[in-house]
Amino acid sequence: MKTLIDQLSNYAAYHRDPRNIVTHYIGVPMIMLAVVILLARLQWGALAGVPLSLALLGAVAAAVYYCALDMRYGLFMTALLVAMLALATPIAAQSTTLWLAWGVGLFAVGWVIQFIGHYYEGRKPAFFDDVMGLIVGPLFVVAELGFALGLRKSVQAAVELRSGPVRRRQSAHA
Repeated sequence: MKTLIDQLSNYAAYHRDPRNIVTHYIGVPMIMLAVVILLARLQWGALAGVPLSLALLGAVAAAVYYCALDMRYGLFMTALLVAMLALATPIAAQSTTLWLAWGVGLFAVGWVIQFIGHYYEGRKPAFFDDVMGLIVGPLFVVAELGFALGLRKSVQAAVELRSGPVRRRQSAHA
């Protein structure tokens, strides 16, 4: 299994322009919540009042993966997934129209925002080359927010050693 630094560095290599990173702060959580909303509708009962759903199964699998990469990031990501499940479950219980409007709407708008960021980056999204980018993307957003707050400097230094510093890409038109 690749390490935390391996995963973040690989993903970061596609995300060095600060404008792209900012779009990820908005787009990635929207996409992630959309997926949880869409998967939360697929339920097969409850255990101790917790709906058993495809969203829960995916969240548990993702949380285990994040914790295996890094316990601190993993616990934070687990808390985010729990919050998203808490938001998604009541939405998934609404009418099919409302459920789809929220799920598909957030998903579509999130991806539009992502592609705007990648326009600034001048590079395709990471998952085009490695499907793991879909699971690493949310972790990257959390890590980059932490770096911006001065947290996990050693992780930031290791990632930047491999992928380079964050820098604004100059337009080919300038």
